[in-house]
Amino acid sequence: MINRSHYLEQIRGFYDSDLIKIISGVRRCGKSIILKQIMKEIRENTKNIIYLNFEDESVIANIYDSQRLIEYVNNNRHEGKCYVFLDEIQEVKGWERAIKTLRLHNNSVFITGSNSKILSKEYTDAFSGRYVSFRIRPFVYKEILEYTKELNKNCSISDYLIWGGFPKRFEFDKNDMITYLSDLNESIIVKDLIMRFEIKNEELFKRIVNYVLVSNARIFSARSIEGYLKNEHITGSINTIIKYLGYLEKAYVINKIKPYSSKTKSELAYYFKIYNEDVSFNSLRCMNNRYDLTHNLENIVYNELIYMGYNLKVLNKGEEDKEIDFIAIKEGKEYFIQVAYSVEDEKAYNREFGAFAIIDNAHKKILITNDEIDYSTSTVTHIKLKDFLVMESLENA
Repeated sequence: MINRSHYLEQIRGFYDSDLIKIISGVRRCGKSIILKQIMKEIRENTKNIIYLNFEDESVIANIYDSQRLIEYVNNNRHEGKCYVFLDEIQEVKGWERAIKTLRLHNNSVFITGSNSKILSKEYTDAFSGRYVSFRIRPFVYKEILEYTKELNKNCSISDYLIWGGFPKRFEFDKNDMITYLSDLNESIIVKDLIMRFEIKNEELFKRIVNYVLVSNARIFSARSIEGYLKNEHITGSINTIIKYLGYLEKAYVINKIKPYSSKTKSELAYYFKIYNEDVSFNSLRCMNNRYDLTHNLENIVYNELIYMGYNLKVLNKGEEDKEIDFIAIKEGKEYFIQVAYSVEDEKAYNREFGAFAIIDNAHKKILITNDEIDYSTSTVTHIKLKDFLVMESLENA
């Protein structure tokens, strides 16, 4: 497995800190690998390390609550600072009490979880600010190129647009890969959501999930989802829809951005744009190989920009279907970005370039497409997708 230095560099300065290190992200995005890579670096200086994986039934059967976790660490650590790694800690009853205790006794504690409940106010208040958190995500394309080279394989941009970046999927041929991703999807929906949140109306939940995940990179409101359900002769209240969307966020399945209105200069409270954590969530729900490359491409750009460290907004210009896909902000600099699969067609060209009409030329305007031709103008920089995917930042765009 490749060294995920992008994340290790963020975490390394906290190795010896008494702050709780929280490493979170969607199931199978590589959190356990990150833990093992941290352990490998720490092991160069000490063997006083404890690792527990609570997805292992033999572990959770014996260490299932806070008291037993504290006892296990105390009975197995050595003198001096001990480095404690607890994988998928949310499976342990009362885990937050154990963590608070362990960090007080010369333990450097690292925890992972596939549910953002570990970052909820309920628990972070209990830690009294004595934690740092790191969000791990599936591979971006630069990491895919590095890993597939290690595996002596190739991954085309089209493959990435369809099947995303869950690390382990690259170890399989296509049929086995789809089976793996399907099983992962089922595990997330059933184990991480339906079982954990004790959802009674499974059919309603799955219909909402399928609708949202196959409609990524689009602006929604809870009411628009309610309208979809009514058209399908399904009853689902606004409150239930909002609750179910919250569950998807808590399991890191979706990410929401509230559109920013250019008229009111504020966020639009009742609307949000949804991006899937991995585009495979969309593709698994497509029939007859009719994959949604257009919206998946925008979703990929979202994931890559987040990886680069940009804060993102969607600019809504107050007209239906009129928006700037992203305002990307970092270190005081703003980039206005449009994303399209292609602008070869005249209508698409006019639509995408026309979106920049209200943005003055003092701002950097960027168009990202999968075209081979350079469509840059005097005011808009066109970046080919293949070039964007290997960029470290937009600084020199």
